[in-house]
Amino acid sequence: MRHLISLKEQSKEDILTMLDLSLKIKSKRNAGELTNYLPNQTLIMLFEKGSTRTRLSFEAGMTELGGHGIFLDKKTTQFALTDFVHEAKAVMRFGQVLMFRAKYAKDVITASKQNEIPVIDACSEKYHPAQALSDILTMAEHSNGIANVKKITWLGIENNVSNTLMLACAKLGIKVYIVAPEVDPESVDEELNQQAEETGNVVRTLDLEEALKDTDYVHTDTWMNMEFFSAQGGPASGGAGSHVKPEFADEYERRKETFMPYQLNTEIIEKYCPKAKIMHCMPCHLGYEITKDAVEHNNSVIFDQAENRMHMQKAMILWLLGKENNI
Repeated sequence: MRHLISLKEQSKEDILTMLDLSLKIKSKRNAGELTNYLPNQTLIMLFEKGSTRTRLSFEAGMTELGGHGIFLDKKTTQFALTDFVHEAKAVMRFGQVLMFRAKYAKDVITASKQNEIPVIDACSEKYHPAQALSDILTMAEHSNGIANVKKITWLGIENNVSNTLMLACAKLGIKVYIVAPEVDPESVDEELNQQAEETGNVVRTLDLEEALKDTDYVHTDTWMNMEFFSAQGGPASGGAGSHVKPEFADEYERRKETFMPYQLNTEIIEKYCPKAKIMHCMPCHLGYEITKDAVEHNNSVIFDQAENRMHMQKAMILWLLGKENNI
């Protein structure tokens, strides 16, 4: 049985198959053709933490495949009252695929090991394969084929998103430059790092000029934790520094000092890589890892990137169900 957890399990050929599927499905949708390949099929969407794009893209995608997505908020279920494995096995009896947006990857892995139905890690502390594969689709579209993408650059903190993006790109033969003064300790997977580094396609450096020279795409993600900010506002509500809780003030200032030199802004794009496309998995925390003018720059493909979550996730679901030859 197939599962999509970390992309450690998938080959270059698997990734290219899903890319090809997503391109075909998106083309059919744009031509006004129905893509209802999964009538009467159900995607169970179990959320332990919230999201905008993950719910929208999976639920809309499953609808357009002719099936149905059921949203489960773990807080309103009975998981807390019983054994996790027992409850997960029961939940999986009601659908054909389980999408699990979890706090911890170990719980996604535990669910997948039951081999009841295919399981997708829809963002845990270590992995985000749906985002990485969708980013592959966006880059393939904007470069007229993924083979034309030679180099990407990641700015900021190494985390779950960079993990799977790095591994997917490295497997495809794309050079990945990681510019990260720190690694989120919860995201570390030594096996994943080793697998990516063994391709010879991963370079870690803090030299912006080296990392950005001739790069095709520049990616980033948040490096400010949401718990740093009070309920009435967050990092995007009033600019850098708004509504910081007193107990997090020192760590907030430390992170600003550490990460601001690696902010994705129009100045570094125009200085080092004026042709590079700008990417961010969203939500964008303006004034921190990215600036408003970078989000709205002519090189930005951020909103294409958001939409492509839906198209790639359709392909992922079809691939997991072994229906890649039905399209």
